[in-house]
Order: sequence, then structure tokens, then C-alpha cells
Amino acid sequence: MLYYGLHQLPIHLIILDTMFSLTSQIALVTGASRGIGLAIAKALGQQGAWVAGTATTTEGADRFTQYLAKNRYLGQGFVLDVCESESVTRLINTLKVQGKMPSILVNNAGVTRDALLLTMKPDDWETVIATNLSAVYRLTQLCLQPMLKARAGRIINISSVIGVTGNAGQANYAAAKAGLIGFSKSLALEVAKRSITVNVVAPGFIETDMTSALSADHKAQLLAKIPSQCLGKPEDVAAACVFLASEGARYITGHTLHVNGGLAML
Repeated sequence: MLYYGLHQLPIHLIILDTMFSLTSQIALVTGASRGIGLAIAKALGQQGAWVAGTATTTEGADRFTQYLAKNRYLGQGFVLDVCESESVTRLINTLKVQGKMPSILVNNAGVTRDALLLTMKPDDWETVIATNLSAVYRLTQLCLQPMLKARAGRIINISSVIGVTGNAGQANYAAAKAGLIGFSKSLALEVAKRSITVNVVAPGFIETDMTSALSADHKAQLLAKIPSQCLGKPEDVAAACVFLASEGARYITGHTLHVNGGLAML
């Protein structure tokens, strides 16, 4: 076996380490204060990226900043309401002033407002579409110009298995998450020549605050549908994001990476 340098690492491990390193990269992760978003931010930070993570409150942003410092990751928390254009513009202007415009954008922030369509309130429809889809258009557009100028960038949009399979009581959520896939494919075609990739990660049922609140019977019903017979972890989604953000995924664009334990083999 060949070895290299003072660290005595096998050459194939050195190549892998370089391929997935995100040192010198700047990542912006929305909805980063907990759950999947926090796991994504942590994983990007572990690979050396400077991470800007957003939360809807000052407390959440401060908690994120403290989390990074405690774990010796680089980055900062910011307050962002993805549905407010002024809030988005303010964040981007702040990052510009700091010289921290993202080379990696992870659109993760999302909400649910579940109801059967017959009884779904207009506000529940509008809120989910605005947060889960329209906000992605708004933030991505502002981050895109520097990426185009640099001829480099990674855009990763967090969809859902529900956006592919549908789910009763979630027409609004399914529409928004399916829209993200079409959005990503179209944008991928527009920017591929500038070495910018646009991909989707579509999680299945992941261990989060939402699934922890399910009854034992409901959780058993979910597990019965999943071939792997277990819920996913936020770290599973985070690992997919690290891969798509890395040099190892430079030739992958317009793709939807399903992280669902075999729930929907597409």
C-alpha cells in the first residue's frame, strides 16, 4: 500500500479527502437552527466550509452561532424570513459586505399546513407555496449572479418524497416540493455551462420533531412501508448534501437524490 506525507495516509484516502473537502467554500443553509437544516450545516462545517445558517428569530440565529463556535466550525447565524423580500435582500447585502457570498446554497427552510383540499384554507395553501417554493426562487436569484461571475457554484434544494408520490392531506406541500424538482431541472439547464450544478435531495421519513410526535401506531404504519424498516436520520440527508456540494459531484446536475430507505424507488 502506498503512503504519502507526514500523516501516513493511504493515497486513495487522500484523494477522497480532497474530493469531498469544502475548505474555502462558503455555504448558506436556510432553516438551519434545528433538525435537517442543522445537520446539513454541521456536515458542511465539518468539511471545512464557512456556514451561514438562517433562523426565523434572533434567538435561533444566536444559538446557531454559539453551536458553531462550540464545535469549532466556521460561520455565523442570521435572522431570515424567507417569505419577506426585504429580509432576503437584507441578508444578501450583509453577506456581500462581509465578503461571504455563498458558493454553496442549500434551500432547506420549509413548513407544512396539512388539510384535505376540500377544507384547506387559502392561507394554508399560500403559506406553504410561499415558503417552500417561491422563497427558493427569490433567494436563488440573488445568489446566482456571483456564482455565474465566478463560473462555479452548487445549489441544492431540499424537496421530499411527498413531492414525488403525493400524500393525502398534503396537496399544498406536495405541489411545492414537486415544483422544486421542476425548478431545479430548469435552472440546471440554464447554468450548466458556467459550471454551476443544481440538484435536489428528496428525504423520506426522517427522525425530526415532527416524527417524534407521532403515536406508536402511526410510526409502526410508516415503518411497514419502508423497506429498510427504519426512519432516516438528519445526518443521512446531510451526507447527501455534502456529496452534491463537493467536487465529487461536479458532473451531476438536474438530479434528484432520493434519501428514503427504499420507500419510493424512482
